[in-house]
Amino acid sequence: MSGLQNYRMLIGGEWVAASDGGTFDSRNPSTGEVWSRVPEATEQDVDRAVRAAHEAFTTGPWARMTPTERGRHLRRLAELLADRSEELGRIETIDTGKMLKETRWQAKYIAEFFQFYAGCADKISGETLPIDKPDLFVFTKRAPLGVVAAVVPWNSQLFLAAVKVGPALAAGNTVVLKASEHASAAMLEFGRLFEEAGFPPGVINIVTGHGDPCGRALTGHKLVARVSFTGGPGAARHVLENTKNNFAEVSLELGGKSPFIVFDDADIESAVNASIAGIFGATGQSCVAGSRLYLHEDIADEFLERMIAQAREIKIGDPLAEETQMGPLCTSGQRDRIESELTFAVKEGATVLTGGKRPEGMPGLFFEPTIVACPRQDLRIVDTELFGPVLCVQRFRTEDEVIELANDTEHGLAAGIFTRDSARSLRMADAVRAGIVWVNTYRVVSPIAEFGGVKGSGYGRESGFQAMYDYTRPKTVWMNTSDAPMANPFVMR
Repeated sequence: MSGLQNYRMLIGGEWVAASDGGTFDSRNPSTGEVWSRVPEATEQDVDRAVRAAHEAFTTGPWARMTPTERGRHLRRLAELLADRSEELGRIETIDTGKMLKETRWQAKYIAEFFQFYAGCADKISGETLPIDKPDLFVFTKRAPLGVVAAVVPWNSQLFLAAVKVGPALAAGNTVVLKASEHASAAMLEFGRLFEEAGFPPGVINIVTGHGDPCGRALTGHKLVARVSFTGGPGAARHVLENTKNNFAEVSLELGGKSPFIVFDDADIESAVNASIAGIFGATGQSCVAGSRLYLHEDIADEFLERMIAQAREIKIGDPLAEETQMGPLCTSGQRDRIESELTFAVKEGATVLTGGKRPEGMPGLFFEPTIVACPRQDLRIVDTELFGPVLCVQRFRTEDEVIELANDTEHGLAAGIFTRDSARSLRMADAVRAGIVWVNTYRVVSPIAEFGGVKGSGYGRESGFQAMYDYTRPKTVWMNTSDAPMANPFVMR
């Protein structure tokens, strides 16, 4: 790919520029060079997209399709995703700096999510009710909500789009997808596949722009029935404010500061490898990054010796190169914040065990794998999500102590527990307040399994069959089975 790429938004089946011609540039994080230009959606553009989605939901061909027919469209989309995974992965890597071997794998794997929801489309069912009144047959059915606003961040955007768009479309809704202003290209390329898969115009719309006006106009639009948001807590508060007038249903997935707990009986090699993957995989730019490492005192020294040695061997470089193991950060703001927080942590008493700086001679947004020893739980860095390759380490002695440390956080998205004691693993899984708990593994996902957070990590669940019900609401139908006329309403018996 060479030259400046000019993109357009997908609205009502047409590829369009912003109504006022506004654009913004996207830079390749590896080189710092502008590589694409993206429309800056106005409020009018967002209104057009939502109205196109509403029309498709109420009067278009999509509104008349059977669930099985909707499933066929999703299945075709899944096939196209699998076929185009290399192309989509490459574009996402150029735009975000994520590793090509990860982005192309993820693009191919999310095809299974759309296959899953293709199969779920005609499995949504209601129930008959044993009502307490004679001559009445009462049943429920699940009805789609309408227009869904799906807001995704730049990291893992194809995956996060799949867990929103998949169940929403399978249930019969239509979608306006807002791509991140930091990296919109992969979402717009993704939109081409919907066209090729034969989705009617307006069923999927993709707008690009910043939180204001694009995100504000979308989440607060009067025709939006549900908002599914993944991002930071600051933006989430704006979403909640925006939906106070349209009463849209809301689900929030807000990231975390996930504890990774290693007991003295754990398989140390396995735990070290999992921790490396959990914090340095995707350059730490993952909402479930295991960024708080709690080590039992008896194995802490050995564990850190191994982990530091492996961290120093991680090959940083061009994310398009197969030999690279860690790419750059996506934005300069992330790197600036990481450096500021590390400086403050050291002033508070933390010790940088390895990393902590930009690698020499690399012009992109690179930062070394960093491990920081934190002597106290109250250090600010311990509960601050940095969204980068920075690991905070503390030691513990007892199970009760580490439970208290793990739960002493505003977040609650994920947790990792490494122990050979099955009874302990079950106790810990119950005790740690997180929406996802991995035992002797980490960062594993499946279309079959739900995920989501508690506390400051948001609410609502994505993925799994249950998500289908979150994109519908029950409708209760009462049928009088008697031939007798209705009684006089003013004569009470």
